[in-house]
Amino acid sequence: MNCLRLLLISIPLLVQPLGAQTLSDRFKESYKVWEMTLERGDGAAVRKSTEALLQKEGQAVSRSDYNEMRALVAVLDMAARACVTDGAWEDAIASLQRASDTATENTANTGSTFSKIRKEHEEKLVDWKDAAAKTEAKLKELDTKPGLTQEMLKQRSTLKDFLDEHRNAIAHSEWSIREIDGLLDRLKKDQETDAKSLAAWQDFLSKEKQEIESAGTVQKYVADKLLQVKADEARPRNERIAYGRRLMHLDPANKDCRRFVDGLLGLGESAENLAPKAAPAKRAKPKVAPKLVKP
Repeated sequence: MNCLRLLLISIPLLVQPLGAQTLSDRFKESYKVWEMTLERGDGAAVRKSTEALLQKEGQAVSRSDYNEMRALVAVLDMAARACVTDGAWEDAIASLQRASDTATENTANTGSTFSKIRKEHEEKLVDWKDAAAKTEAKLKELDTKPGLTQEMLKQRSTLKDFLDEHRNAIAHSEWSIREIDGLLDRLKKDQETDAKSLAAWQDFLSKEKQEIESAGTVQKYVADKLLQVKADEARPRNERIAYGRRLMHLDPANKDCRRFVDGLLGLGESAENLAPKAAPAKRAKPKVAPKLVKP
C-alpha cells in the first residue's frame, strides 16, 4: 500500500459526503431570509420557521457529524434570537441551553475522533520525512557519479517518483493537521460563545425577576419600564421592539405596550409621538439586554 493511499484512509472525516440536502444546506438557504425578517421585527415568523426545521432535519442530525452539529447549533441560536425579538425570553434561554449543550457535545465528540487522526498524521510524518531524507541522500549520491548506467538511471527515476510521492503525502498530512487544529479551535469558540450567551441571559432574567419583585406587581414594573423604553430613543429599533414585546408578554392587558410596538412596526401612531417629551430625571435607562451573537 503506497503512502498516498495511507493518507487518504487517515482523513475520511475531513471530506463531507455528497447526498441529500442537509441541515447545513437548509440553514444557508434560510439565513438571509431570517435576518431580513428579524430586521423587520417579526420574531414569530422566524420562530415558526426554525422550530419546523429543528423538528424535521434537526431530529435526523448525526451526533458524529461535526458539520451538521454546528448547523444545529446555528439554527438553535437563530431560534433564540427570534424568541428574544418575540419577547419570549424564557424560550430564548431554552434554545440557548440546547445550543450550548449541543456545542459542548460536538466539541467533545469531534475532539476525541480528530485527536486520534491528528496523532496518526504526526506519526506518519516522522516516518515519511525520514524516508524522504534517506531517498534524497541516495539521489545525491547517484548524481555525484560521473556516468550512470541504464540500471542506475532506472533506479534514479524510481527514487524520484518515491520522493515525490512522499513529499506530496507530507504536504497533505501537514495540511490535514492545520485543518484539524482550525476545526477544533472553531468548535471550542462555538462552545465558549454559546456558554457565555446562555449565562448572560440567565443573569439578565434573574435581574428582571428581582426588579419585578421590587416593583411589587408585574403591572407596575411593566408600566415603569415602558416609560424608560419609550424615552430611550437612542436604542436600536429592533431592541425597542424586543423590549416592547417582552413587556407585552409580561402584561398582555397593557394596551400602551401594544400601541408602542405597533408604532415601531408602522402599524399605528409613531413611537416618537408615544414617547414622553422629556424623560423624568430620576428614571434610569433600562438595562441593556445581552446580545446574541449571529451564527
